[in-house]
Order: sequence, then C-alpha cells, then structure tokens
Amino acid sequence: MKSVLNDFSIHVATVNGSGSQTANSVLLRAIFQMGVPVSGKNLFPSNIAGLPTWFTIRVSRDGYLARRRENEILVVMNPETAADDIAAMPPGSMIVVNEQIALPSIPDDRIVYRVPMPKLMESITTDVRLRRLVVNMIYVGVLAEKLGIAEDEIERSLDAQLGKKPRALALNHAAVRAGWEYSRASLPKRDPFTLERMDRNQGKILIEGNTAGALGAMFGGVSVVTWYPITPSSSLIESLIGYLEQHRRDPATGEATFAVVQAEDEIAAIGMVLGAGWAGARAMTSTSGPGISLMAEFTGYGYYAEIPAVIWDIQRIGPSTGLPTRTSQADIAFVHGLSHGDTRHPVLLPSSVRDCYDFGMQAFDLAERLQTPVFVLSDLDLGMNMWMSDPFPYPEQPWDRGKVLSDEDLAKLPKFERYRDVDGDGIPYRTLPGTRDAKGTYFTRGSGHDEAARYTESPEAYQRGMERLAKKLETARRLVPAPVFDEDAGAKIGLVAFGTTHWAMIEARDQLRASGISSGYLLLKALPFTDHFRRFVQKYDRVYVVEQNRDGQVADLARLEAGDLAPRIRSVRHFDGMPVDARSVSDAILAQEQPGAPARAALAEGATR
Repeated sequence: MKSVLNDFSIHVATVNGSGSQTANSVLLRAIFQMGVPVSGKNLFPSNIAGLPTWFTIRVSRDGYLARRRENEILVVMNPETAADDIAAMPPGSMIVVNEQIALPSIPDDRIVYRVPMPKLMESITTDVRLRRLVVNMIYVGVLAEKLGIAEDEIERSLDAQLGKKPRALALNHAAVRAGWEYSRASLPKRDPFTLERMDRNQGKILIEGNTAGALGAMFGGVSVVTWYPITPSSSLIESLIGYLEQHRRDPATGEATFAVVQAEDEIAAIGMVLGAGWAGARAMTSTSGPGISLMAEFTGYGYYAEIPAVIWDIQRIGPSTGLPTRTSQADIAFVHGLSHGDTRHPVLLPSSVRDCYDFGMQAFDLAERLQTPVFVLSDLDLGMNMWMSDPFPYPEQPWDRGKVLSDEDLAKLPKFERYRDVDGDGIPYRTLPGTRDAKGTYFTRGSGHDEAARYTESPEAYQRGMERLAKKLETARRLVPAPVFDEDAGAKIGLVAFGTTHWAMIEARDQLRASGISSGYLLLKALPFTDHFRRFVQKYDRVYVVEQNRDGQVADLARLEAGDLAPRIRSVRHFDGMPVDARSVSDAILAQEQPGAPARAALAEGATR
C-alpha cells in the first residue's frame, strides 16, 4: 500500500445544528498548525437545523486551496445521506462511520473504520443534549490518531476554539481523547493516508473573507454602517460591529464615534448610506443578491447625483431566493450597470482574504475620488470560509477624500458649480454640509440638472452631463486596482479569471501544463477593465474567461471591451453552486484545445498531486 502524504481531502457528512462546525474547525486549525497547507469548505443548508451539511478539508502539500471534485476520506455522521456519501467515495478511500448508523453494502476496496461513538460518549457525560453536541469530537480523535495529527496541535486548536468556556473545553478534550484511544486500541491502521509536519504556514493566519473585509472597512475610516441581515453577508457587518465597539469608542467618554443602523430593509439601508455619504461620512452597507435588487433605484440616484457610497455584495445563487447558502459569481453584470438608464459603476473583485482587507479600505478612497457608489463583489466561498493568508499590513497611507473644497478653497474661487468638470477627468468638485461660504451651496437632485446643479430638462444639458459621467468611468480605469499577470511568451492561450475562481485556476494551469498546454494568466481585480486587458488579449490566439455563472457575464463584457479582438474570447462556466474545482476548468479547456481531453485532464490532475 503506497503512502499518501499530506495530499488528500476529508469530507465530513453530518446535520446542521449538531455542533460539527466546532469539530471541523478544530481539525482544520490543527492541520494548519502543523505547517501543512489546508483549506475548508462548509456546505450548509438554508434552514436553521436538521438538514444535511458537509464540511470538506483539503490538505495539499503543494499549496492548492481550491475544492477538489473527489475526496479520499469520509466521516459518516448522517444516516439520511450515508448511502449517497459512501457511493461517491472512490476505491482505496477511507471511511469513518458512527457505528450506530445503518450502512449500505460497502465494496471491499474501501477501508472502513466503525466507531461506537454513542457508547464512547457514555463515560464522558450523562447529559443527552451535550452528548449530541460533543460526539463529533470522537471522529476528531479517530482521524487525529489515524492520520498522525499531533496531539498537542489538537489540544492547541481546541483551546483556541473553546478556551473561554472551561466546562465545554474539558468535555471536548475528553471526547477527542476517547476517540483517539479507541482508534489506537481497536482499529489497526489499514489506510495509506498520513500527515507530517511541514513549514509552509510559518507566520500565516486563518481568517474568513467577511472578517477581513470588516477589518479593512474599519481601517478605511467607515463611520456609518447600515444593513439588513441576509446570508451570506451578515457576518461582515457583525464582525465590523465588534471591531468598531472595540476600537472606535472615545477612551475618555466611552461614546461611540460611529453609527451602525439595522434598517427595515435594503432600500432604507442604501438610502441611509447615500445620506451619510452626502454629509461627508464614509458610509457602507453589505448585502447579497436579493438586497442588491432592492437597491437599484437608490444606486442610480447615487450615480447621477454623484454621492460616494460603498456597497458589499457577498454573492450567492439566484434568481429569486435561489440557493441562498451556495456560492456564485452571477451578480457582476447586474451590479456593474445597476439602475435604469445609462449607468456604470466601479466594481472591485476580491479573490483572497487579503484583497477583502485591502479593498475594504480602497473602496472608500475610490468612492470619494470618483464621487459615486462603488461595489465590492465577494462571494459566499470567500466570505464565509476560512482561508490561509499572510498577516495584513497596518495601513500607511492617509485617506484620499478626493475633490472636496474647504472654505479657504472657496474663497479663492470666483464661483463654484457643483457639476462642472474643470480638470478634464469627468470628476467635479464638491462641498460638504456646514461649509460657511455661501458659494459652496447647491441643490442635490436626481432629476435633470445642469453644471450649476439647477433643475433643467434641457436635452443638451442632459447629454453634456451623461458624457461627463462616461468620462468619469474612463478615469476610473486608471484608479481601480490593476489586474495581476503571469504571462507566458510561448503560450497560445490566455486565461482570465476573477474572485475565488483564481484558486482553481492556479491548479488548473498546472494540470494543463502536464497535458502539454502552457498558458498566460490574467487575474481581474476590478471593472471597468483597465488598459492592461486589451494588451493581454493581443498576446494570445485564444483567451478563456473562466467564471462561476451560467451566462458567461464577464466573457460578454470582455468581448465588448476587446472590440475587433472579440472572436478570440471564449467562455468557461461553472454554475452548480459548489466552489469551482480545478479539473472542471482544465477539462473544459482541454475539450476545446485537444480531442479526448477529459481523460487526459484526469491524468494531469494525478500528475499534480
């Protein structure tokens, strides 16, 4: 039996609300602490409790963090899904089973460890409710013993998770120990999977994208936060509230230097953000697709009246309620042109928790420099799952408030016209409420207005205003984050991705290389496209845009941007709600580049493991 070292996926099948999240987090963190690259994906239902949920931990000595299509290790804790979960496991896989669960026939080439979990819990606590919540720690102990996860790392991970709850910590420690000892005494090792320490994670942290975005927003100077709870964006605001309470109260008086308002709906939330932005505050809201739909009219008002605002959209599956706890990249075309009429918004596209942190700050600078709503499009996978990252740097640059005129500035001017472009970049100057010089006053309206903010229905004035707003978008091309390149002079194909698709692309490029296909790569960071994009397309015969939506939304936008180069652009789409895996990408590209590609892609995946 050939050993499989630091390269496998653990798939835990349980039910929502059973306490498994703590157990899975302990496992993930313990492996991370051993210096082995690891990532976790939580697949949970949209109800409160009782429906099936799965958690996958990918262990990769090569540092791949994307989800893999198959798993090598399964933990069976849910009788309702046991048959399907087991049927999905390949030959040679390892299956840890709660002995209480009735199982279907399992092929002999699967390695099964049956564990009497309820019996082991009898000696730990007599409380039936606690047994149900703590029993998951039994499989943590079994897996730790079988795979070679260091005992001290499990203990450290438990302490980090439950250190402030001594009674719960003691119970969970006892359950892990019971599983460990049973596995060592009663389950001889028959599987090939092992873990050994590495040094890949030195100095790194584990953090969710929503938490990282909250940190960035706090450092970015947010002072007004409005929201209406919705999955999967709620944890961003909840984290932000915690940070603001900790760091944004006056140390002398204890008074808050911020305002957080839970609005009655998303319409009210965006309206409050625009009001605060108009008044000079750095203001934001966070929502998901259904909330974005409700914000359309107000967002158009912010665009036309030119008011800075930051809107986070943690994307999930639609249309309608859709699959509210599955991930997606399907809001991008909608958000980029949100509102009726000719409207275009800057959109930031974080692919990592570091991006969430950086864009959490940069979005406010961009919104104030451009005087317009700015969207940050994360997704459920990035926002609600733990990701490895280098620590975030403390910000060194001051905030950029853009073209704001003070009383001193106004005193030097013969006149002030709110919507006059005097610099040729499409961006006018603004004043803030409280300005003493009367020249700085103007009427803010979402109806027709001229350069001096006077009401008009003049076709000529309207056209001038809209052309200036279009020029502002051209200026945005120079201000939004530039894409990241990895060019290959000998490659015939280029690949484009954005957001969390990036992590599958890293691995898919290695799979393609193993199949004899080299590729250039552009990681898109924002819309509108910068000038880098067209130069990238010019270098390659074919350019594949890979994204997680049905319609190839960014591929369509890319064709419009590319103009005469549009025939070079092809689309690769993944839209089942699961985080995209590398093999799906490489198979789709190989199918177009070479006949018989899927079989070779599978071989290529094996070559990269």
